[in-house]
Amino acid sequence: MSTRLGAWVFRMRGGLWTLFFAVVLLIARPMSHGMSVGLALVVVGQLWRFWAAGSIGRYRSESVGAGRLTTWGPYALMRNPLYFGNGLIGLGWAFMTGPWALLLFVLVFAVLYGMIVIPYEESFLAGKFGEEYRAYQEAVGAFCPRWGRPGLLPLRERIRGPFDAEVLWSSEIHTVLSTVIGTGLIALRLCYT
Repeated sequence: MSTRLGAWVFRMRGGLWTLFFAVVLLIARPMSHGMSVGLALVVVGQLWRFWAAGSIGRYRSESVGAGRLTTWGPYALMRNPLYFGNGLIGLGWAFMTGPWALLLFVLVFAVLYGMIVIPYEESFLAGKFGEEYRAYQEAVGAFCPRWGRPGLLPLRERIRGPFDAEVLWSSEIHTVLSTVIGTGLIALRLCYT
């Protein structure tokens, strides 16, 4: 993957996510039976993002950067908890809007995050933090916890770390508004179809 493509996609990730949502809304065939599961996924995804955002501190930026390597909170469980939260929100929307949206979501998420954004970020982190990041990468899965790894502290000790609730009002408010508006638009679409 080219560094230029990674940098561009990283910078445009919010706009690309909005474009994805607009396409999902256009092809949506909202299903009342998918609303409760979808809404639960959206809420859990946003709560997960709160935990991740507060743990990492200020993070909104158009370029990759890190003042420190965050390995506590949800980062003790997975390396990409913000994107995992996005995934739960997107999956929730897809459950609400039907099988075509679900298929589109899986494809877009796999390409956008799995093939472009995450490898680009991880390349930066490996370059900046070297062996410390490689050891973290070995111990902690990208999206799934690796239980029982030798040498790891107990989970309770690994997740302890600083949490800045103020970041939720400064950096995470954009995501909250997008999530609420997006979910509301899907619910309205269900009411009028």
